[in-house]
Amino acid sequence: INHIVHNGGLYKRPFNEAFEETPMLVAVLTYVGYGVLTLFGYLRDFMRQWKIEKCQNATEREEQKDFVPLYQDFENFYNRNLYMRIRDSWNRPICSVPGAKVDMMERVSHDYNWTFTYTGRVIKGIINMGSYNYLGFAQNAGTCQEAAAKVLSQYGAGVCSTRQEMGNLDKHEELEKLVARFLGVESAMAYGMGFATNSMNIPALVGKGCLILSDELNHASLVLGARLSGATIRIFKHNNMQSLEKLLKDAIVHGQPRTRRPWKKILILVEGIYSMEGSIVRLPEVIALKKKYKSYLYLDEAHSIGALGPSGRGVVEYFGLNPEDVDVMMGTFTKSFGAAGGYIGGKKELIDYLRTYSHSAVYATSLSPPVVEQIITSMKCIMGEDGTAVGKARVQQLAENTRYFRRRLKEMGFIIYGNEDSPVVPLMLYMPAKIGAFGREMLKRNIGVVVVGFPATPIIESRARFCLSAAHTREMLDTALKEINEVGDLLQLKYSRHRLVPLLDRPFDETTYEETED
Repeated sequence: INHIVHNGGLYKRPFNEAFEETPMLVAVLTYVGYGVLTLFGYLRDFMRQWKIEKCQNATEREEQKDFVPLYQDFENFYNRNLYMRIRDSWNRPICSVPGAKVDMMERVSHDYNWTFTYTGRVIKGIINMGSYNYLGFAQNAGTCQEAAAKVLSQYGAGVCSTRQEMGNLDKHEELEKLVARFLGVESAMAYGMGFATNSMNIPALVGKGCLILSDELNHASLVLGARLSGATIRIFKHNNMQSLEKLLKDAIVHGQPRTRRPWKKILILVEGIYSMEGSIVRLPEVIALKKKYKSYLYLDEAHSIGALGPSGRGVVEYFGLNPEDVDVMMGTFTKSFGAAGGYIGGKKELIDYLRTYSHSAVYATSLSPPVVEQIITSMKCIMGEDGTAVGKARVQQLAENTRYFRRRLKEMGFIIYGNEDSPVVPLMLYMPAKIGAFGREMLKRNIGVVVVGFPATPIIESRARFCLSAAHTREMLDTALKEINEVGDLLQLKYSRHRLVPLLDRPFDETTYEETED
């Protein structure tokens, strides 16, 4: 399905997203593959029970047989019999800066991925297509590194206290003022962990008697925060404004269950870029609905801040909207800024309230000073306040790399999900056997990729996920594309029935489709 949206003037730019339908034969074969793996899983569990095959998973001790089981045997079925077969595709240890290229420690398994041993060999110069290093600030040289090293020598590595006690440094104050200026909001607050920024602050904003409307593909941190809040949660279909509007209408008409009283608050939770789909939130429509139905909007810009917009200010700038229209602007420093932690920006009243009532603000240790300096230096670079145009050039380079990489993959015949401007690029694999095979074959060719399967994705929508960076040169991308093309032919991954026609004279942002025979 291709979405090319203008929607009555809400959008000031074309909004192109593609989610090509899974071919029927591929879907059937994927289910058959999982069915075969499940049957063999039951057979192997039977053999383990009768000591025919060695049991390596966690089991109860003999003296605890009468206890309620601590390890739920069936719940581990997927891990034991499916995940373990391709476990070598994850948790690969790298021993260098996670920049455009990485060095990886070689490891082998002699017991079918239950345990690994290191050979002592280091695989050097692997092209890194998996890290969220969107603007290339993950580096061990340059102005950011020098500034962080200087602060490390002055302040040390840790703060050993919370912000409300002895852990509030002048650097923290400087960072928060800079973040507020960068976002175009009244005030901001920084936190030491991106995940906790969501999971600990949502419960401070809503509670019992409130309603949360959450996108079905929201990140686990948003889901956990919503559950911890005690508010009622209702899910709308991914990026589907009709589904969201229906929930808003029903909430206002019917009110709370049983009592029918009006909801105390209605909070809409969305992300800027969805990290598994590569899609961008339809923010102009979400804001229009929020205003129409007098609800609040919580926007998670973990992947979009720095990566979208002409000057890297995220999805709000990308659509040319007013930051004041977003009630709670959340984001992380872990991706585009090459650091750690997260932030919340908004009205001064909101931030003052969170400083007092947020668990993450009251009980968590403050951000490490060198990390704070890394964020400050990289953010000033993006804003051009370092006296150079390096930051702006990186934002533009990321946008060019994104468009080029996506276009080339579509020309090759792969099914690629998401928005054409999203630096998160999912390439659909579908079949379980191809998850591990793709990761291994790419590593053989010195390309590091992230492969994703169930339960992180729907069972028939396994994928490889590429994350582009401003640090990637055209030569690196061409090398990666050449190897992806080769592995795609080897594993028969070119499922797309809408082949892009590569025309040399075609304008950069136009797309021509040619129907190919099934």
